Amino acid sequence: MFNLAHPHLPLQVVEPRSAEEAVRVVRDAAARGERVYPVGTGHGWTHAIEGGVALLTRRLAGVVVDAGMQVARIGAGATWADVLAAAAPHGLAPLAGSAPGVGAVGYLLGGGLSPLGRSFGWASDFVRSAEIVTGRGELLTVSATSHPDLFAALLGGKHLPGVVTSVELGLVELATVYGGGLFFDAADAERVLTEWAVWSALVPDQVNTSAALMRLPDLDTVPTPLRGRFVVHLRLAVVGDAQLAAALVEPLRKLADPIVDTVAELPVAALGAIHADPDQPMPALEAGALLRDFDPAAAAALLAVAGPQVEVPLAVVEVRRLGGRLARAPQRPDSVLGRDAAYGLFVVSAPVPELFAGPVPTAVAALATAMAPWASGGFQPNFVGSLNQPTALDGAWPAGVRERLEHVREHHDPAGVIGH
Repeated sequence: MFNLAHPHLPLQVVEPRSAEEAVRVVRDAAARGERVYPVGTGHGWTHAIEGGVALLTRRLAGVVVDAGMQVARIGAGATWADVLAAAAPHGLAPLAGSAPGVGAVGYLLGGGLSPLGRSFGWASDFVRSAEIVTGRGELLTVSATSHPDLFAALLGGKHLPGVVTSVELGLVELATVYGGGLFFDAADAERVLTEWAVWSALVPDQVNTSAALMRLPDLDTVPTPLRGRFVVHLRLAVVGDAQLAAALVEPLRKLADPIVDTVAELPVAALGAIHADPDQPMPALEAGALLRDFDPAAAAALLAVAGPQVEVPLAVVEVRRLGGRLARAPQRPDSVLGRDAAYGLFVVSAPVPELFAGPVPTAVAALATAMAPWASGGFQPNFVGSLNQPTALDGAWPAGVRERLEHVREHHDPAGVIGH
């Protein structure tokens, strides 16, 4: 499990090697009155599994690319690193997440917000079909024309009434991206975050960007110039001509002297270098929210509760620009949340379990209060963590979508065999 904050205690752990084996696992568990918990890389778990059957998907991993059709068949358990590596030799790319080690299928079930999302849309917009073992123990292939209600739930509904064993995903033609990070010192935090807020609101769809306030540990795993420092990390992925991309980014480079500047033309397979997320398991608590806007006043409010002058046990506070093609209406029914948001807020605690019971929730509550004037009240499923209210997602979907999701769950898993 990637997040060590939630130690799991299932009664049984199984690792099916095929969809048919997964069917037997679900049927056997149902006969015993036990729940089945699908587990990929473990990034998305916000609570501990207690009892039941943990179904590990890693032996279902595998990626097959059809370059002519620009499609990848992705087995459950495959990571985005696997998909990127398989697609890159063909000049193709998936709308992968910021961390290559994250499981591809779980990410897609929440909609999938890629560092390339403003340019191409939600990753789930590219799902062609999926294979799923329902809570009834049925193995179904679902698409826009086969079990369309279940397929629409799969596209962003996150907690499904089944175990997804594989997905067929469309790829985009993309070999390189102009991307990386600009790291600025704490002394420049106010100017950098304020100007980024103005700049990010005006950039074209080819620009994908986020800003993160980071408290970096003094460890060998951190680049020497950044160790033990508070930094503002501007993340960038610009699609298109590198010279034009550099001109779009240049105003940020002029805000102050970056401590580190890694922005350059990258092979798309190196997409993970943009955010440079940790690739080793650690304990952390998380929270997220969607924002209607992020203007200079919002930047000031954020810095007041999480900036360099404040001692808070938060490792990362990220504001990510949404909009662009992420705001485009879906061409088929789906369950994606976040199309109407301008920005997303995501918080990761310091990896110190001793602070989880009091200081971390207190700091996140103060942050939520400070950002309330800009919050939409909505949430993106892949960015909801244990620090969010337990009911955060209950009312997140519009009434019609929520009712459809409930109907799908009741029909395909009436006994509640599949746990989340």
